[in-house]
Amino acid sequence: MTALLDLLETRPAVLAPVLLAVAYFVYQLFLRPTNLPDIPIIGARPGEWFPLARARLRNTRDMKTATEVAYAQHRDRAVLLPIAGAQDFVQLPARETQWLADQPDSEVDLHEQVRDALLLDFTVMDPRLIHEPLHQKLISTVLTRETGNLVPALLDEIRFSVDDLWGTDVDGFREVCAYDTMRRIIGQVTNRVFVGLPLCRNQELLAAGLAYAQDVPMGSTVLQFTPAVVRPLLAPLVTLPNRLHTRKFYSIMRPEVERRLAAFSARRADPEKQSNGGGGGGGDEKEPNDFLQWSIAQAVALGDPYHARPDTISGRILLLNFASIHTSSFAITHALLDLACTAPEHLDELRAEIAAVLAAHGGVWNKRALAAMEKLDSVMRESARINSFVTLATARKVVKKGGIVTPSGVRVPQGAVMCAPSYPVFHNPELYPDPYEFKPFRFAEKRAAPAATGGEDKEGEGGKGDKNKEQDSYVQRARQAFATTSPEFTAFGHGRHACPGRFFASSELKLMLAYIIMNYDIEQLEQRPSNFWFGMNRLPPMKATIRVRRRKMAV
Repeated sequence: MTALLDLLETRPAVLAPVLLAVAYFVYQLFLRPTNLPDIPIIGARPGEWFPLARARLRNTRDMKTATEVAYAQHRDRAVLLPIAGAQDFVQLPARETQWLADQPDSEVDLHEQVRDALLLDFTVMDPRLIHEPLHQKLISTVLTRETGNLVPALLDEIRFSVDDLWGTDVDGFREVCAYDTMRRIIGQVTNRVFVGLPLCRNQELLAAGLAYAQDVPMGSTVLQFTPAVVRPLLAPLVTLPNRLHTRKFYSIMRPEVERRLAAFSARRADPEKQSNGGGGGGGDEKEPNDFLQWSIAQAVALGDPYHARPDTISGRILLLNFASIHTSSFAITHALLDLACTAPEHLDELRAEIAAVLAAHGGVWNKRALAAMEKLDSVMRESARINSFVTLATARKVVKKGGIVTPSGVRVPQGAVMCAPSYPVFHNPELYPDPYEFKPFRFAEKRAAPAATGGEDKEGEGGKGDKNKEQDSYVQRARQAFATTSPEFTAFGHGRHACPGRFFASSELKLMLAYIIMNYDIEQLEQRPSNFWFGMNRLPPMKATIRVRRRKMAV
C-alpha cells in the first residue's frame, strides 16, 4: 500500500489512468445500476453478491448449459440471459417467438441490435454502408429472382474449385481438411455470383475477403470489453487488420469496377450498344449477370455520386463476403462431417435420388431439379438443425420510447435486447424425436407424410375440398424445406427479417453437396468430430479431416 501511495505521489500520470480504468471496470461489472426487468437471472445463484456480473462470466464460459437451463426451468416465462462481451438478453419463452418476429421496426430493430453487437460503426471502415444498406434490397429481390439463372455459373465454379482442391485421382483416398477446403470453395463459388470471372478466382481477393470476415467479429469482441468512452481512441488500433484487408480488397476490385462503370455509361449513351446488351468492348459483349453489375445499375439509378464510387461499390461486395461466406462454410462443413458418419446406404439413396431427378430433367442441373431433390434438401435442413450456428433466435433491440410489454406482461425497457431460444428448441424431443441423432431424411419423411386434413371433405369428390387438401399438402411439404423458417426452425432467423439470401444459399449449398456426393466417395468416420462453443456461437471442428476419392462414374 505504501508503494502504491509513493507511486501516486511520484508518478501520478502513470498510476491515475490505471486506477481510473480499474474503477470503471468495477463499476461496469458490479455497481452500475440496471433498469432491466425483475425476472430470473440465468447463471446467478441464490443470495450471492453481484449476481448479474457473475452470471455473465458463468454463461460465457458455458453457454450450452445456460440455454438449456433457461429452456428447461423457465420454459413459460421470460428470463435474463447475461453474456460477457455481448448483451444482457431478455429471453422470451419459445411460445412468444412469433410475436417477437412480428413486431414493427419502430418498436424493435434487428439492424440496431446487429450494429451494436458487432460495433459496426468502428469495425466497418465506411459506416455509411451500414446506415444505408442498399445491398440488402438487391439480395432479397434481384439475387432471389436470378438464382435459377445463376445455377450454370455456380455449377461451373463448383466443378472447378472442388476438383482443384480435392483432386481427381480415382485410385486412392486423399485426406483434406473439411472446413479449410470448403471455406475456400464457398468463397470462390459465392464470389462467382458477386463479382464474376476472373475476379472470383483471384486468390488475393478471396484471402482479403476471408480475413475481413474474421476481423469484424474479433475486433468487435475486443472493443466490447473496453469502456465506451475510450473506444473511439482504441478502435483505430484494434481495427488495423480491418483497414488493411479492406484496402487490399478495394485495390483489387477498383479496376474492374471502374471498367464496368465506364461500360455502363457507354451503353446508356449509345442506344445501339444498349439494345445489343454490349459491354465496354463493343456491342457483342454481354452485360454480366452478377451482384457487382446489379450494384452499379442501382447506384447509377439513385443519382448520388457517393453510391457510384468504386470504393463504395467494392465496400458493399466486401460486406456480402463477411455476411455470407463463413456461415455457408460452416453449414457445408457440418453436412459433410454428418454424412461421413452416417450409414453408407444413406449416400446410396442420395445418389439414386439425384440421378433420377437429373434424368427427369434431361440431365440438366437447374433450380427445379434442385427443388425436386427432397432427400438432399432434408440432409441440409437436418444438419442445420443439429449443428446450428444460431443459439439465440430473432434478437431485437427495443427502440420504442418507454419500452415494450411482452404478451406475458414483462415490460422491457428501451435499449434492451430481446431474443427467443433456439439451441434447446432444436434439441427438444417433443418437436424432434431423438433430437441429438442425425437423421438425414427426417424432413423428407415429414414431406412424404399425409397432411392433416382437420376433418372430412365437406365439398364432395372433385370439389373445393380436394383442392384445399392439395393446397394444404403443398404447404405442409414446403414447411419442411431447408430455407423455410418457423418458430421451431430458426437457423436462418424468422419473420420478415429472416436471412434475405437464404434461398440463394440453399440452392448453392445443395448444388455443391450434390456435386460432391455424385463425384466423390467419402471414407466413413467412426465418430463425428465434436463441434465447439465460442461464446454464444457453435462452430464446426476447424481442423477435422475427411478422406475423399474421385468416383470413376463421375457426373
